[in-house]
Amino acid sequence: MIKITTLITFLLMSNNILSQTPKKSGSVSVNGKNLYYEVYGKGKPLLLLHGYTQSSKSWKPYVKEYTKEHEVYLIDLTGHGKSEPFKEDLSIKSVAQDLNSLIQYLQLEKIKAIGFSFGGDVLYQLALINPSLIESMITIGAVGTWTINDFPEYLKAFTFENRNDFPWLKISHDGDEHIKAMMNQFKNYTIKVSDEELQSIKPEVLIMIGDNDEGMDLEEVVRVRKNLPKSDLWILPNVAHGAHEGETKDEFIIKSKTFLSKK
Repeated sequence: MIKITTLITFLLMSNNILSQTPKKSGSVSVNGKNLYYEVYGKGKPLLLLHGYTQSSKSWKPYVKEYTKEHEVYLIDLTGHGKSEPFKEDLSIKSVAQDLNSLIQYLQLEKIKAIGFSFGGDVLYQLALINPSLIESMITIGAVGTWTINDFPEYLKAFTFENRNDFPWLKISHDGDEHIKAMMNQFKNYTIKVSDEELQSIKPEVLIMIGDNDEGMDLEEVVRVRKNLPKSDLWILPNVAHGAHEGETKDEFIIKSKTFLSKK
């Protein structure tokens, strides 16, 4: 998902952050699609997953905060960044299957993960696809269930013709082909996790929500919190969709590291 007014923070990245050099990077063909990834640091694997229309670049300002304890994986999810453009209709479950195949290629048996928005929805699906993979995960502005049908104003504003209104797009992706495909596929963004599926999710989950996130239905947040076996809910006051960004970034880093350090 995407909340249009909140996804420009990473445009303020400093040059030294953007110039960080991964110890490993590459493109891998999985399920007939090429996915791009980068690896930093050492320790237990930690995946950082971006929002819809973003790329792994949005997480680069955070990498150094985790590399002392974790081997950090930045991944351009299906259709984004340096991964190839969408070739089929958007399916969050399919994106999670692609991610699971990449993880198997990388021979990661256990991971921890943080997912923002779209990346968070993908994590819920990954936890269902591969129940023993994720030890713990943090989802930001995502509870695994969301549909564009509830937000027609997003579809009206977020079009290829209006792409210049969203300056992060050219920074995040390799050309207009990527951008057009993502915008065209936004109409297919819909995903639902049932009570029974939530109850089967094994990892400990920290649900992070800004109370001014216009895309989050609080009743849905309560349903997810009630049905997840091991979960905590962190609601930040006077904060919108990107609850880990801006003035709350330092607090997020402290709390996320504490959460991820649990055995």
